[in-house]
Amino acid sequence: MDSGRYPGVNLSSLDLNLVVALRALLEERNVTRAGQRIGVTQPAMSATLARLRRHFDDPLLSRTGSHYELTPLGTVLRDRAATACDVLERVFSSQADFDPRTDDREFTLISSDYGAAVFGVALARELHDVAPGVHLTFRQTSPLMLENLGTLLSTVDGLLLPHGVIDGFPAVELFSDSWVCLVADDNPEVGDDLTLDDLARLPWAVYQRAYDAPVTRQLSMLGISPRVDVSVSSFHLLPPLVAGTRRVALAQQRLVERFPAPGVRALPCPFAAVPVQEALWWHPVHTQDPGHLWLREVAAEVGRRISEA
Repeated sequence: MDSGRYPGVNLSSLDLNLVVALRALLEERNVTRAGQRIGVTQPAMSATLARLRRHFDDPLLSRTGSHYELTPLGTVLRDRAATACDVLERVFSSQADFDPRTDDREFTLISSDYGAAVFGVALARELHDVAPGVHLTFRQTSPLMLENLGTLLSTVDGLLLPHGVIDGFPAVELFSDSWVCLVADDNPEVGDDLTLDDLARLPWAVYQRAYDAPVTRQLSMLGISPRVDVSVSSFHLLPPLVAGTRRVALAQQRLVERFPAPGVRALPCPFAAVPVQEALWWHPVHTQDPGHLWLREVAAEVGRRISEA
């Protein structure tokens, strides 16, 4: 780290309870509610706010009419304080050993609805059988998560995402999948086969953003820019957005087979679409954690069974 740009902070001189208070103050934007949230009196929380303002040389909260608004620095610190609290919680909940038969640990994975449906359901079923006390939580992916991926991965147990979107983090391979094109059964403009001209001419329904997936970036190299009619944050919504319309969409074959949609047919892609290679990515800070190591082993086995199905 460039100490000229980022002055060092002596952690041993800091009261880490201030991080908890900072998070509560910035999320609640109210001294009384923040104090109630962490179990301290209103005068004590006011004193803590004053201390934080001196430390950061910033008001953090500024009164606007009858309520408080975050300053620009307060807005930045709100997310950083939440991340810091998550990391601290993980640090102090770490264990030297992990027994899936008796442990009640919670594992949090970030995933699209596709990853949760195809892999997450199978993983949850496996954990139900071999680790009855373990909790599994899925959070939805978002296009903005890649902007601060390292910080994000340090606060969760993993990210389900295909190769070709991120790199630079360890990953365990799960399963492969193929892309198919979805069109309406009653679309008179599409015959038994879809052509590249069809993909260039027809409007599209896409997941999140047109070029989030390597397969749509591949289309751009073929000179095709999808004319996006509608974008959604769920692969499950693509079939109903195609049914009864002129739209076309790309979806994963395993998802289409598991959840067939009325009024929609799946056709082979008219180009050699790069396959989906789903993986579980994690931050290196988790690599030696016994519970995380166990989770990765289970995930790899579940992924192998999906591939062989």
